[in-house]
Amino acid sequence: MKKKSFVGKSLLAVLLIIFMAVIFSPVKSEAKVNTNGPVFAADSADTEEEEDEAEVEKEDNTGSKAIAAAIAIGIAAAGGAIGMGLAIAKANEGISRQPEADGKIRTNLMLGLVFIETAIIYALVVTILIIFVM
Repeated sequence: MKKKSFVGKSLLAVLLIIFMAVIFSPVKSEAKVNTNGPVFAADSADTEEEEDEAEVEKEDNTGSKAIAAAIAIGIAAAGGAIGMGLAIAKANEGISRQPEADGKIRTNLMLGLVFIETAIIYALVVTILIIFVM
C-alpha cells in the first residue's frame, strides 16, 4: 500500500488558505463623485459629514484587514510547520531504513522544505498586500 505525501497536502492547504484570504479580504469602497454641480458654502457641512463617515469606515476597514491578515498568516505558518515536521520525520525514517540512500533522501527533503517555505512566504506577501494595498 502506497502512503500519500503529507508535504503535497500541506502545500495545497497553505495555497488554499492564501486564496481564501484574498477572496474574503475586505474591499475598498469607491470614492463618491459630486455630480450636482459646484460646491457652495452651504454644501460644505455635507462634505465634512461625508469626510467623517469616510474616516470611520476607514478605521473599521483597517481592523478587518488586520484580522484577515492575522488569520491568513497564522494558518499558513501552522500548516507549513506541520508539513515540514512530517516531511522531516519521514525523511529520517527513510534514512534509518536505507542509510545508503541518505543523499537522495536529503536532497528531496530540502527541495520539499523549500517549496513549503515558499508557500509560507507567499502567504506573508499576500497578507502585506491585504494590509497596505486593499
